Amino acid sequence: MEIAERVPESLRENVFVVKLDELLRWAHANSIWPLSSGLACCAIEMMTTATARFDLARFGYEVFRPCPRQADLFIVAGTLTWKMAPAVVRLYEEMPEPKYVIAMGACAIAGGPFADSYSVVSGVDELLPVDVYIPGCPPRPEALIDGMLKLREKILHPERVRAERACWAERAAERAVNT
Repeated sequence: MEIAERVPESLRENVFVVKLDELLRWAHANSIWPLSSGLACCAIEMMTTATARFDLARFGYEVFRPCPRQADLFIVAGTLTWKMAPAVVRLYEEMPEPKYVIAMGACAIAGGPFADSYSVVSGVDELLPVDVYIPGCPPRPEALIDGMLKLREKILHPERVRAERACWAERAAERAVNT
């Protein structure tokens, strides 16, 4: 007999019965704390999502944290250069688990118009496991909100994240062997 079946008929519409890990995933998915960091012009669009016009607060994501030890979402917004790459990786490593990454903008995804440059990383996924890609140059604030809602779905269904992270780790190992 399920626990939900033990609830009296008169209370079934007023009582929720869920597993504890589902409740914790729901709470985490509805209170993501992004790290306040920006690399280039996409950072302006990222900051705009917290303004009154776009109101990121209605989803519970308005608390941009100044310290990586307090954040669980790293938004790589803008052009990542090889000189800045060690600092970005360090910030990611300082974040507590579970942690997520959003690549925001064409530069973060694939180098953008600077892809042929020797100093630009051609995609942040060479260094970090990216959970959500947000294309555009620069992407609109609505696109970032949509990306964060997609991340919410991934948090609610962690089996998707595990499979993607395993695939990323496999590709990273192949890149390490080839270099």
